[in-house]
Amino acid sequence: MNKLIILSVLILSFENLIQAQSIRKNYQEMTQSERDALVDAFYQLRNGADLVNDLATYHNNNFSAIHFNLPNNPESDVFLAWHRRQIFELEQAMQDINPNISIPFWDWTTDNSVNSDLWAQNFLGQFDSDWNLNRSLGGGQLPANSDVNSLQSISNWLDYSNTFERGVVHVGAHVWTGGIMSGGASPRDPVFYLHHGMVDKLWQDWVEANGITSSSDIYLIASLPRYDGTYVFDGVTLPLVNPDDIVDSKSLGVFFAEDQLARLENYTVSNTYNSQETFYYQYTIEVADNFVVPSGTNAKIESVNKVILKPGFHAQNGSSFIAKIDNDDNINTNARLSLTNQVTRNQKPFENIVMLEDAYETILSSKGVSLTVYPNPTANHINIEIKSRYTSGKIEIVDLQGKIIISKQLKGNEEELNISQLESGTYVVKVTLDGKSSLNKKLAKL
Repeated sequence: MNKLIILSVLILSFENLIQAQSIRKNYQEMTQSERDALVDAFYQLRNGADLVNDLATYHNNNFSAIHFNLPNNPESDVFLAWHRRQIFELEQAMQDINPNISIPFWDWTTDNSVNSDLWAQNFLGQFDSDWNLNRSLGGGQLPANSDVNSLQSISNWLDYSNTFERGVVHVGAHVWTGGIMSGGASPRDPVFYLHHGMVDKLWQDWVEANGITSSSDIYLIASLPRYDGTYVFDGVTLPLVNPDDIVDSKSLGVFFAEDQLARLENYTVSNTYNSQETFYYQYTIEVADNFVVPSGTNAKIESVNKVILKPGFHAQNGSSFIAKIDNDDNINTNARLSLTNQVTRNQKPFENIVMLEDAYETILSSKGVSLTVYPNPTANHINIEIKSRYTSGKIEIVDLQGKIIISKQLKGNEEELNISQLESGTYVVKVTLDGKSSLNKKLAKL
């Protein structure tokens, strides 16, 4: 492999600064040292304050605030922006461990085998037993290119967001992976972040294709759950985040590489989140139009292969800018913390988990029927949506002994059911269409 830096500016080097921004890439384009560092970082974040568990618990407890608010409640829609900021929070914590780490993405349109490297025991496969994730790979439908193309062709924002969230492009990987991934606590499975990394990439592609900016004001809400300026994690109050401010991932310093090329452009280094912004990628990095490193800021571009600084890149006098080649293909070489011998594996699996196998809409294309039950878990009511043609139907809430607790005739494809009278516990929602039992869903009553 040819290794090359093409420079057109004076480079100032300050290697002792810490932390990073990110080039996110398909996990298949990661070096082995990147994969190892990512795995080790997930294990480390289970220690101490346990950010992995905190993010999962928050997602589970606030599921109805984060999910499925369209089409009826557009003022509460936060799905895409919330998950973008959630991934960023985890990524920042990982970069405190190793500044070159970034959250990769899983392209399930091509990488769709239960024997994929993704599930190998030296990568994400080990978490299934270590963390008691109960995966059941292959139990649903992963998105195809045609599904992605159909989604990305939608130009109306609310239609796009709603179709994205409810359709196979988002739901498919949750159902296909199974176990924890199929419920509200899905962020407890590390693959959640690779799946939503792909979701986030597709949203960024759509934003750029449709000319969306922060001034487009596509959101009707001015803050995000968890990121409303009041939530405290590990003694730190998380910032208030306006979703319109992060519709472009570059506002967070996040770029997406594809097909062995990362192009960094239209970005001004600010060190808002990091004292040095580091962009690491195995393949070619082009730094191009309107990428600016202002005086007093710090940035590093590091590739295993090639860095090209093109016209339009500008590092101002008084800035610190490093462009370098990682000659040993090891992202830990200059890391602030060595991960060797620091990782504690085989922590106790997550405890007190309510398995909600159907928090996400299950795709049953073979029958042409799908059933959505949300919010789940819930204390007072559930919304039920059915995608099927039928002449007559009914909904039943059944306890685990098979006793029918609530029964109601269906009058359409959407129903709201008051369950406040039920005792806390696990139930089954049964839908019968035209005299035939069609679908069952687990329901957690708080």
